[in-house]
Amino acid sequence: MHERQDDARRPVKSPLPATPPKVPVTLPAATLQIVRADYRDAAHARALIDLLDAYARDPAGGGQPLSDFAKTHLVQELAARPQAFSVLAFEGALPVGLVNCFEGFSTFACRPLVNVHDLVVLASHRGRRVGEQMLAEVEAIARERGACKLTLEVLQGNAPAIRLYERIGFAGYQLDPALGNAQFLQKWLGES
Repeated sequence: MHERQDDARRPVKSPLPATPPKVPVTLPAATLQIVRADYRDAAHARALIDLLDAYARDPAGGGQPLSDFAKTHLVQELAARPQAFSVLAFEGALPVGLVNCFEGFSTFACRPLVNVHDLVVLASHRGRRVGEQMLAEVEAIARERGACKLTLEVLQGNAPAIRLYERIGFAGYQLDPALGNAQFLQKWLGES
């Protein structure tokens, strides 16, 4: 799994394929329901774990299932953190999308920021603007919290995600164009 950090996760521009992208089909509002996750709700908790596990198994999520430890403890750990929130998408009773977010802080703006840590849409529902609708709810929550910006990271080879993020206003992070875009780095600290 990729651990998301602070300001260095803006998408890096990559050349788009020569073939035109498919026109997304937006699911009707009556069919798709976007909700703020309630970590105490058993159905929401199960949806969160199942969707995050599906993402973890996907090549874009690292290609490995969630550990038993994560499956058992993640929801209670998220619930214990007031800076964490999640958004779920359901088509009827079927959970089809998830966004996990964490509030951080921009020292330059002296205001909160919201980092999109995980964004999951089941393969069967990609290209239907599920992610876009969930991110609209994330933005609404971020504005309620007084956040100055949203941040995220994306793999350079994930062209569909990059197109989504750019379409809704995300761009590479830079302070001075002469210094280029920020890069996302990590250092594992080992098992605790």
